[in-house]
Amino acid sequence: MFRTDVAPGVHLLQHGNVNCYLVEEGDALTLVDAGLPGAWAELGRAVRHLGRAPEDIRALVLTHAHFDHVGLARRLVQRLNIPVYAHPEEWTLAAHPYRYAHENPRALYPLRHPRAIPVLASMVAAGAGWVRGVEGLSSLEPGVTLTVPGSPRVVATYGHTFGHCSLHLPDRDAVLSGDALVTLDPYTGRTGPRIIAGAATADSSMALASLEGIAATGAMHVLPGHGDPWHEGVDLAVRRARNNGPA
Repeated sequence: MFRTDVAPGVHLLQHGNVNCYLVEEGDALTLVDAGLPGAWAELGRAVRHLGRAPEDIRALVLTHAHFDHVGLARRLVQRLNIPVYAHPEEWTLAAHPYRYAHENPRALYPLRHPRAIPVLASMVAAGAGWVRGVEGLSSLEPGVTLTVPGSPRVVATYGHTFGHCSLHLPDRDAVLSGDALVTLDPYTGRTGPRIIAGAATADSSMALASLEGIAATGAMHVLPGHGDPWHEGVDLAVRRARNNGPA
């Protein structure tokens, strides 16, 4: 699924229940997160729908380096030779995207949360089992405004992974929250603002504390790594995520 202008000049590509975003500025694009391998053709169609060519993608920014956000990264580097940005704490994970820290055993979640089964099945169908890592990354530093199309400001939102960052687009009144705040938890099937279950979160207490960084943006539009965009303001989204707590 491709949806244009989920925030001004920000476009959503959703495949296998994983979100990527194209941030448009002039004739250039930044891709935020790289989804799963099965999204390759859809990404090409999305770029063409915007009247652009693949070469107009000037950078890839990773909120974090789990396998479902790194899926197209290696192929994009080979095809376009673009820089890939991630926090230095994510670089080893980007090279080995299945070796991530998590609090709880993953195998029990589908048994306890049957609503998650179709979500996880869609991710498997999109290539969740055959993601190749990427190396040679550029540094993503909290507090810095990146010199890439859209000029996102980096916000530290550690906890889901130890180097997870969100991206604030002040002129678009939007924050791309990655998996620090989602509206669909793939491991429980629950919807609405929340952090992701301990099956894929390194430190839930840290993840809940990091919601303060998202709240501080004051953005109207919250664009998550899983689930539908949220357009009712970041304050309400963060309150609900805190109330929902960890799973």
